[in-house]
Amino acid sequence: MMASMLLVFVLAVVYSVYQYYHILEQKTRELEVQQIALSRAQDDLDEQKKENEAFKIQLLSQQEELDEKNLILIIQQGDLEKAQEDLKSAQQELINAQIILANREAEVNNLQLALSAQQQQIETLVGVRPRIISELSRALAANNIEAAVDPKTGDIELKSQVFFEVNSFTIKQSGQELLNRFLPVYLGVLMQDEYKDYVAEIIIEGHTDSTGTYLSNLKLSQNRALAVAEYCLQMNTLSAQMKQKLQDILTATGKSYSDPVLVNGVEDKEASRRVEFKFRLMDTQMLEQMNEILSAGGTAGAV
Repeated sequence: MMASMLLVFVLAVVYSVYQYYHILEQKTRELEVQQIALSRAQDDLDEQKKENEAFKIQLLSQQEELDEKNLILIIQQGDLEKAQEDLKSAQQELINAQIILANREAEVNNLQLALSAQQQQIETLVGVRPRIISELSRALAANNIEAAVDPKTGDIELKSQVFFEVNSFTIKQSGQELLNRFLPVYLGVLMQDEYKDYVAEIIIEGHTDSTGTYLSNLKLSQNRALAVAEYCLQMNTLSAQMKQKLQDILTATGKSYSDPVLVNGVEDKEASRRVEFKFRLMDTQMLEQMNEILSAGGTAGAV
């Protein structure tokens, strides 16, 4: 009985041991499987880490590239802004240049208009003197006044012996009568509406022969010219307006014997003793204005 029980106990122990090892073996196999799976998972994790590191490196590289591109973009943006500023500046300079050009064109047009006007005036003046000379000659002849009219200049010579005694500057009665006849005719031509605005000056010149010194004759010729001028300004036959106009433009000067009358190279003393009436037109002043305009045009073109 005891043996049976012992056998049963032994069998039970053996079975238990068998079961234990069986379970242990099973658990060991499961543990090995899990270990393998864990090892594979670890390998996968390591591989993933490697991939992550590689990806991180790639990201860092891409970030660096992006930073470089951003830096280039910032530089390009700065260059673009500078280029835009340069363009605006260039556009403003172009606008300023166009304004200056427009002003210059306006100045040129004004100069051309002024030149055309001056040219017209000069052309008019060129024809004024011959017309005055022609009318003076006709008017003097029509009034039976003996006076030599220079066909080029319009200068009129009046014989000194009609006006003065030798070495005298007191106007004789014959000289006064001649002036009373001559001056209204002379001024009647020069002071016509057609000519008066062109007449700048009327000049009375006294001349002597070469007898005596230059200074004594200069004084004598000046006194004679002045005596004629004073008589003309005091003539009762002239209106107050005409006297005022004559006073504004009349000058008297003595030439001594600096401009003698020569006949075959020899002085004609009687002809040299004379009084001349001359007129000066505005042409000199207008030519000066023309030169100023031309000078201004040249300066404008050089800028």
